[in-house]
Amino acid sequence: MPGRSAARPAEGDDCFGAFDARLATVIAGARRRAQRDGDRQIDTAHLLHSLLEWDPEARAALGGERQIARVLGYLVQRSIGYGLRWQGSVEDSGALPVVNAAADGRGCPGWSPAAAAAMRAAGERARLRKAGYADGVDLLIGLAADPECRAVEVLGRAGVDAAQLT
Repeated sequence: MPGRSAARPAEGDDCFGAFDARLATVIAGARRRAQRDGDRQIDTAHLLHSLLEWDPEARAALGGERQIARVLGYLVQRSIGYGLRWQGSVEDSGALPVVNAAADGRGCPGWSPAAAAAMRAAGERARLRKAGYADGVDLLIGLAADPECRAVEVLGRAGVDAAQLT
């Protein structure tokens, strides 16, 4: 796309392939959020929160301002310790098999299995649309594709039908 630069992943994120500069900012924000919350891994809720903060195209795909405000409200509750209580636990939605990083080389240290799967799905979607890199909308759809992940739980609580996003 004109005016958008591609970026290579930061070290440690190379299992996901290329993504655009805005998505690199989203990932950095999710990493900071996970560290600040005391979580061992970036999970899908961290990714969704950062995605909605930094990517206007993902916000537009999600819906109007009222819908976005509801989703962000649930995510803020989570980050300050109210409402959804996931801190300190590893996200494993059960929708995807947990893999042994040493066995298949697909494990991504610092990422929950569901978050890593969403990043891979974003890369696959970018490949299918013949783009050189994944963007925020690719990630939003990758998050929405796992009906058991934390991001989809937040979307559902806010009244967003994740299945429609996919």
